[in-house]
Amino acid sequence: MRCGRRAVHRPDHPEKISDWHSVMNNDIFPDMKSRVNHSTAKSYIISILRRRGRGYVFTAADFASAGTQGAVAQALSRLAREGVIRRLGRGVYDYPKTSKHLGALTPSVEAIANALARREGVQIQVSGARAANALGLSTQVPARATFLTQGTSRRRNFGGQSVELRRTVQKRMIGAGRRAGIALQGIRHLGPGRESGEEVKRVLSGLSAEERVELLQLSKAAPVWLQRIIGKHERAMRVPDSAGRPTVITNGGSDD
Repeated sequence: MRCGRRAVHRPDHPEKISDWHSVMNNDIFPDMKSRVNHSTAKSYIISILRRRGRGYVFTAADFASAGTQGAVAQALSRLAREGVIRRLGRGVYDYPKTSKHLGALTPSVEAIANALARREGVQIQVSGARAANALGLSTQVPARATFLTQGTSRRRNFGGQSVELRRTVQKRMIGAGRRAGIALQGIRHLGPGRESGEEVKRVLSGLSAEERVELLQLSKAAPVWLQRIIGKHERAMRVPDSAGRPTVITNGGSDD
């Protein structure tokens, strides 16, 4: 009986070589590759959430660089099941702030609206009614949180909160996302003939000197009545310097 070495199979044929590369690239075992991608995406998302901090509201679009669309969706689903994140509505999540007595806290509508805007790749501007309430010009709290946008109009409900993105024209978007823009929206909401000197002064006093100058510039694209009232009260808040020249006062505001 002859004894010899056992033959070693080598991928001598092109089709065998192709199969070998497929194995090495996990094409034959897609579940293996999928598990690796999902694990990597999950770790990346957790690291970003910790940097952003509690209260961060987001969509899958905020983690596009974490991996494929499927990997990100799977990672978010797992994190939601594990209680790390919370699903607020279709495609919208948060990394909830928590209270010892109240548990997970409800995120602000501004945070939700900003997450929707980032996903759509558009800017948003607070509505006049909401700006007026935030600035103390009105005690009426809007029933619905409305934000202006140049994107598509839509309305979404998140638990007990209703968020509306309403399409508008470009001139209503000036100063979007900035304090001067919110001030402009609030004063505009009062309407011509309704704005009192004290109301406008109160708004201006809450802005820094630089923000008041910005508001004055933004008002150039606003209706004439709005330009006049802002210009009038902004000039009244200036005081002469040592040379007798008017300058903007700097008290009463913040540079934040």
